Amino acid sequence: MVCYDAGKIDVAVIGAGHAGIEAGLAAARLGCKTSVFTINLDAVGNCPCNPSIGGTAKGHLVREIDALGGEMGKAADACTLQSRMLNLGKGPAVHSLRAQIDRNLYSQTMKHTLETCENLELRQAEVVSLQQKDGGWLLTTRLGAQYTAGAVILCTGTFLGGKVFVGDVSYESGPDGMFPSAFLPDSLSALGISLRRFKTGTPARVRKSSLDFSRLEVQYGDEPTVPFSYDTEAPPENKTVCHISWTNDETKQVILENIHRSPLYSGMIEGIGPRYCPSIEDKIVRFPDKERHQLFIEPCGLNTEEMYLQGMSSSLPEDVQLAFYRTIPGLENAQIMRTAYAIEYDCCDPLQLDATLEFRDLPGLYGAGQFNGSSGYEEAAAQGLIAGINAARKLQGKSRFVLDRASSYIGTLIDDLITKGVSDPYRMMTSRSEYRLVLRQDNADERLTPLGREIGLISDSRWEKFQRKQGQKEQEMRRAQKTFFPPSDELNDILVSHETSPVATGVKLADLLRRPQITYQDLTEIDRERPDLPIAVLESVEIELKYEGYIRRQNADIEEMRRVEGKRLPEDIDYSKITGLRLEAMEKLQKVRPENVGQAGRISGVSPADISVLLIWLSAHGGKET
Repeated sequence: MVCYDAGKIDVAVIGAGHAGIEAGLAAARLGCKTSVFTINLDAVGNCPCNPSIGGTAKGHLVREIDALGGEMGKAADACTLQSRMLNLGKGPAVHSLRAQIDRNLYSQTMKHTLETCENLELRQAEVVSLQQKDGGWLLTTRLGAQYTAGAVILCTGTFLGGKVFVGDVSYESGPDGMFPSAFLPDSLSALGISLRRFKTGTPARVRKSSLDFSRLEVQYGDEPTVPFSYDTEAPPENKTVCHISWTNDETKQVILENIHRSPLYSGMIEGIGPRYCPSIEDKIVRFPDKERHQLFIEPCGLNTEEMYLQGMSSSLPEDVQLAFYRTIPGLENAQIMRTAYAIEYDCCDPLQLDATLEFRDLPGLYGAGQFNGSSGYEEAAAQGLIAGINAARKLQGKSRFVLDRASSYIGTLIDDLITKGVSDPYRMMTSRSEYRLVLRQDNADERLTPLGREIGLISDSRWEKFQRKQGQKEQEMRRAQKTFFPPSDELNDILVSHETSPVATGVKLADLLRRPQITYQDLTEIDRERPDLPIAVLESVEIELKYEGYIRRQNADIEEMRRVEGKRLPEDIDYSKITGLRLEAMEKLQKVRPENVGQAGRISGVSPADISVLLIWLSAHGGKET
C-alpha cells in the first residue's frame, strides 16, 4: 500500500461512539488540534444496544459528565422521548434519571456537535496501524493516509475484531451490520498491549404495527420531568410511552428445546459476556425456577416503526427468536425488523492503565470505553471525557487530572478498572461506591463543576449559573435554621396527617425537614415566607438536612481515605525486594503498580497484612505524604 503524509495533529481519537465523542470534544475545547476517526460517519453516537441514556448509577455518571463540561447530558435532554426517575421508593443516594431517547436524532445531534466544534476534524477512516514515532504516534488508515499525533485515545467500542453470532451463523462485523476494525488488533498486540475477548448482545427490533398494545402494560414518564444537564433550561417533554410484558412457560419451553442451537452453549462464542445483563436464554438456564422475566417495549424514535425489546437480548437462530417472541403477550404477531445478535470484540486489560487512562508503558496512548473492558454508553462517555482532558493537559505541559473514589462515580469507575481489573464487562452500580450518600446525582455540580471550571470546560455563563444556585442553597439553608413555627392546629394537622408526632413548642423549619415523613411540599401552606426557588435547590437542602448525621459520618470516612491515598508509592519501587510481602501480593503490586497505599489496598490479592508491610517499608525509606 502506498502511503502519504496527511499531516500532524495534537490528539487523535480512534472511534466516534460515546467515549470518542467526549474525548474528542474535551481535547478540542481545551485547545488541541484534534481528529476523530470513525469507520462510518453515519454511526457517530450510535446506540446499538438500547435507545436510552441513564439508569441506576448510570444517571449519576451522566450528571457528573455534564458537571465537568461534557456533552452527553445536553444531547440526551434534546432527544428525550420519555423521562423517568428510577428508585424513588428508596433513599436519595440511589435515585437515578433515565431517558428514553430518539436514537437517530441523538446520533445526528452528536455528529453535528463534533462537526461544528472548533479545533476538531471528524473523518471517516479506518485506522489500521499505530506505531510509536519520535516521542509521538504514527497512525495509518486503510486508504494509506498517515497522521502523526502527540497523543492517541483508543475508543474502539465493539468494532475491534468484531464478530457477530446468530445461531450457528457467525461473521466478521461491527454492531448494526457495519464493518469491524479487523487490522488494528494486530498492531496493538505488537505494541505489547494485552487484549482479551468480551461479548455483548442486543435484542431484536420489531415492527410497531405488528404489536397488540391492548395486551401490554403502559409505562408512563414522570411529570414533571427532570433534565440531565444543568444547562438545560426547559425540562424535556414526554413525547411517548413505553410498555411492559412478560415471558411465560411457553417462552421457556421454546428456548430450552433449542438451547443446543445457541452459540453461547455450543461453544462457538469464546468471549465473556456481561454478568448483569444476560441474554434471555442465559436467564432461562441460570434461573430455572423463575416463572417469568420482564421485558420493556421501547420506541427507537418518533419517526420510525422500530420498537426495542429491552431485556430480551439473544444469539439464538432467527427462527427460534421469532418463535419465542410470539409466545409473549402482545407479541403474538410480532414482525422482526432487526434480528437479535451477540457480538464478540477485543478489549484491553485495564490493569495496564493509570488513573489518567494512559498506558503506563506507552506514553501518550490512552484507552476509553468498552476498549477498557467496561460496558454501557455512560461508562464509556465518562472515560472518554477523562482521557480527552488528560491527553490535552499532557501535551500542554499541565498537571494530570484524576478523580478519586470520594469525588465521583467517575473516579470509582476508573479506580475499579485500573486496580481490580475486569473478568467480564464492567457495569457501574451504586453498590460499587462506598460513599454513595455523598455522591448523589443531585449534587454532581457542587462536587465537580468547580473542577470543570478550573480545567477550562465550564463557560462563564454556566459558572455564573452555578454560583447563583449555590448562593440560593446557602441562603435557604440559613433560612431553614432560623425560621421558627409556633405550635398550631394547622401545623399539627399536617404532622399528624403524615404520621409523625405533633409539636407543643416552637420548632425550626430545619428540624421539621429532618423528619423522614415531612417534605418541603408538605409545609407549603405554613411556610409562607419561602422564596421562589428552583426545585433542585429545595431538594438539595432537604436531603442534606435529613441525612446530616450520615453525611457527616461519610465525610469523616472520606477524610481517612484521602489520608491513606496521600501516602504515595515510588514509581520505581521493586516489590519483590520488600521483605514480608506475600508472593501473590508481590505479583499483583508489580503488575498494577499502584500510585498510593490506598489504591494498593483495593487490589484483589493484596491483604491488610500486606498493606501493613508496605507502610512499614515506606516509613523506613522516608515515605512522604502528598
